[in-house]
Amino acid sequence: MTSFDAFYNDLLELVNKHEKNNTPLKVEKDLETNIVKIFGENITALARAKNGLNDVTELAYATAEHHPYWNLLYNCSEITNIVLEKWKSELSKKDISDIEWSIKELKQSLDKITEKINDPI
Repeated sequence: MTSFDAFYNDLLELVNKHEKNNTPLKVEKDLETNIVKIFGENITALARAKNGLNDVTELAYATAEHHPYWNLLYNCSEITNIVLEKWKSELSKKDISDIEWSIKELKQSLDKITEKINDPI
């Protein structure tokens, strides 16, 4: 048993203790990648999407321009962030403009990737 497995088992005991005291919790695990997520009773699908997007955005920022797909990931996450932030309201003209700019960036990035694929070596 790895130290993470031991941690996870201890965590489950703690979660069970709190659930017995009527604190509803949801635990999701991916033990192969050492990921455990704990959600409280008031978690919404929108909040979960925003949380997951934070991980995607972090990857986009961390890879910077060192990966050929960086700009695709970055601009997709920017569009998604705008959409999720305005999920319960209206997109503004600035939001639309920002989305259009990101779409143009996506198209340019995709064109560069396509050119590399089509270039004979």
